Amino acid sequence: MRYEGVIYRPPSEASSLLIQATIGCPHNKCTFCQMYKGTRFRLRPVQEIKEDLAMAREYYGDRIYSIFFPDGNTIIMKTEQLEEIFLYARELFPHLQRITVYGSARFVNKKSLQDLQRLKEAGLRRVHTGMESGDDVTLARINKGVTSAEIIEAGLKLKEAGLEVSEYYLVGIGGLDRTREHALESARVLSAISPDYIRLRTFVPVPNTPLYEDYRQGKFKLLSPHQALQEVRLLVENLQCNNSMVLSDHVSNYWDVHGLIPQDREEMLADLDQAFAIDESRFRPPEISRL
Repeated sequence: MRYEGVIYRPPSEASSLLIQATIGCPHNKCTFCQMYKGTRFRLRPVQEIKEDLAMAREYYGDRIYSIFFPDGNTIIMKTEQLEEIFLYARELFPHLQRITVYGSARFVNKKSLQDLQRLKEAGLRRVHTGMESGDDVTLARINKGVTSAEIIEAGLKLKEAGLEVSEYYLVGIGGLDRTREHALESARVLSAISPDYIRLRTFVPVPNTPLYEDYRQGKFKLLSPHQALQEVRLLVENLQCNNSMVLSDHVSNYWDVHGLIPQDREEMLADLDQAFAIDESRFRPPEISRL
């Protein structure tokens, strides 16, 4: 298999075969993100991708159960191209159970419902989508390139197509001044979708990004550990989802918050309340990642 640049994948894809389908990200303007900076976005030719799949078959045999196709927003590829790749992967790996990609709302919405249904039939099972926030003010500040209405549209379209939706919520990305709005508006958006997964990530400023410079200059205020957890509590308290699994499957988070909404809500809130009894000095500093 051949790879270009740093390859990023969700923690939940740790056991997946990684076959690079795109290079970089077609948006690549989010103010908090350092991934793919300095990389010109391009699609890899379908034949190259199929060659890499064939290499993987030769190396690993046919016992591959899950494939994730990086880089950012692979969903942007033409439907017929993705269909060809997915069908070929299933031909090579008869035990394949899941094909997954990244796809933010902006690029999901470029696909019709029929396109997404075709991809489901070809083997696509899950789309990882970086919502970050449901607050339109915050979305504009971080230059996400999408609105809350477009996030809802994309999420509902994916679900109607029968695909699993994995939405990412970035704790603290609204800053101290919009932490409440960020949580409540995100709860509103997620409740409208009821994604299969709501995955929590806590914002840590990354050098060489615009938001890091805002943080250094005092324009952006980070949340303390307790404030970040209070934001998570507010989110969980206001989620009106139907069978959405909330997960803290990332090292950036301060506390392991997990459970099914609405069934496990009260247990999750009680578990969060235990964190407030711990002195903040025992948590990592908000500006330092544990990565």
